[in-house]
Amino acid sequence: MENAVLTEQGRETFRVLLLSWYQLNARDLPWRRTRDPYRIWVSEVMLQQTRAAAVVARYTQFIERFPSIVALALAREEEVVALWSGLGYYRRARMLHSAAQLLMKEHGGSLPKSSLELRRLPGVGDYTAAAIASIARGEAVAVIDGNVERVLMRVLGKGAGSRGASAARLKEVASWLLAPKAPGTFNQAMMELGATVCLPHGPLCGSCPVREFCRTQGEHPVRPRKQMISVKSHYALVKKAAGRHVEVLLVQRPPNASQMPGMWELPTLGDHDLIESKVSEPALRIRHSITNKNFYVQVFPLEVETFSRLASASDSEKQDWVAASNLPEIPLTGLARKILMRLDVLAKPRQVRQGKALPGADDEFL
Repeated sequence: MENAVLTEQGRETFRVLLLSWYQLNARDLPWRRTRDPYRIWVSEVMLQQTRAAAVVARYTQFIERFPSIVALALAREEEVVALWSGLGYYRRARMLHSAAQLLMKEHGGSLPKSSLELRRLPGVGDYTAAAIASIARGEAVAVIDGNVERVLMRVLGKGAGSRGASAARLKEVASWLLAPKAPGTFNQAMMELGATVCLPHGPLCGSCPVREFCRTQGEHPVRPRKQMISVKSHYALVKKAAGRHVEVLLVQRPPNASQMPGMWELPTLGDHDLIESKVSEPALRIRHSITNKNFYVQVFPLEVETFSRLASASDSEKQDWVAASNLPEIPLTGLARKILMRLDVLAKPRQVRQGKALPGADDEFL
């Protein structure tokens, strides 16, 4: 039996239903209020593997600080990474900065117009190039991210394993469905459908505008997720008064570290350190997830003299005292940033007012 969505009439109906639904239900996100290629580029890079709810405030602050490619290219890498703190996957920030500098040298400070040319920039893959080109330039090129892939899988009635659709097949169907007169809006509608209705677990099928084209009518078979690894870790919060200000002791990861090189974090404590310090109750217990690891973290407040006697005090290559007021300018790891905000050392970012609420906000996964 032929899939209805793969007929001319089915395709047109699918487009009309999806675009009409999107017009009424699209979340009010700041990057959807512009067609500036630079701003769309920044938003798409931030949204890679990061929830929209976590991106909103950071995106607004980033654009205020670096309103153009020129401003971004002229900034120090440390400044860029500092504003990225909390979004994770910091290589994205460094590649964005490198690409901005390349654009200044070779493209007059402007983004290329086609997805093919965009693909040549550092850190820009097929998805990001297609998103920028379709939304900002109106190029008829389909976008396939995890949300779109899930929608297509269910429309086709495919799942993981031998029955799954290949990447080439998904691209073929996405290109077939694409509305050529409104490619950017259509791509955003597909991503929105996957993000808010066609969910990985418990999809809201009753609210789906294109349910009649779905062969799965619910969840589709997926490969089992890798089991999360639990890791226990301890950190020290060491503060001192400096005139009218409070300073916090931070340590810097070495430049050759496999993860988050050059980022700043709180000093770590070993089990022996806890015994030596005679501190039994943590000031904070928190869970922090990175890829396939759950970190169960305890933070212990220590006096300067106490910490200086511990073995961990000499373990790090670089330590420094940082005024609490200067913490927003420091490239902190996401965990350090979260801890310092929870303990009211670092001010929480101001909330950005929106027309509609963002579902799924959960800072435990930043």
